[in-house]
This record gives sequence, C-alpha cells and structure tokens, in this order.
Amino acid sequence: MLVKEVMVEESKIVKVSPMMPVREALGIMRTKKIKSLVVNKLKPHDAYGMLTYKNILTSIVANDGDIDLLRVYDICSKPALQISEQLDVKYAAQIMVKSGVKRLLVIDNNELEGILTMTDILGVLLESVKDVEES
Repeated sequence: MLVKEVMVEESKIVKVSPMMPVREALGIMRTKKIKSLVVNKLKPHDAYGMLTYKNILTSIVANDGDIDLLRVYDICSKPALQISEQLDVKYAAQIMVKSGVKRLLVIDNNELEGILTMTDILGVLLESVKDVEES
C-alpha cells in the first residue's frame, strides 16, 4: 500500500505562519483538537516545518512557562521529516520508528501534498487484521 492511499490530504491540514505567536498556535491546536500544525514556508525554496505539543512543552520548560514572546519559528521542527506519496507505507513506518517521530510530511516537488501519522498507519493495519479474521 502506498502513502498516498493512507495520508491525510493537504486540504485537510491546518497550516500556520512561522511568525504566529506560540500561544496562538497552541490555541488553534486545542480548539481543533489536533496534536500538530504544519508550519508554512516563507519563500518558495524554503522548507515546511512541524509544530507539535512536544515542541511547545519543551519550550515551556526551557522558558519557565513564559511563551508569550516566542514565535512558531523559534520552536518548530524545521525542516520536518518528509517522504514521497509513492513510498510504500511499511517504509514510512520504519522511518517513523527509527527517527522517533509520529508524523511525516508528504512532499512532492517541495510542495505539501499531505501528512502521514502513526494513527493513519495503525488504522490501516487494524483494518487488514480485521479483514483476515473475517475470511
């Protein structure tokens, strides 16, 4: 199975500016009940970034709870790990495990196509196990 068959498409991804205050980004994550945000590129040849709860928690600890002066670009992971939509899902899962990440951006020609998460992969695996049990 290919990544493009499992990933969340770009149109459903919440993206933010790297200039956004971290507190505002955290508010978006809480309101939309999501665990990460894609950080937009500033220029065409720039890289996409990823902002996660882990980035925010690390910055809160490092700044003794004061995040009001921080911008997303100060704490996001950039460049975010990325893969092709033509990659087999099993290799994407191996990249996640070896890199210790739960999300990979799906990029084609330096443009965002989607995002693949551990949850997406586990959903597919559970469905395939269910199908085998019913056979």
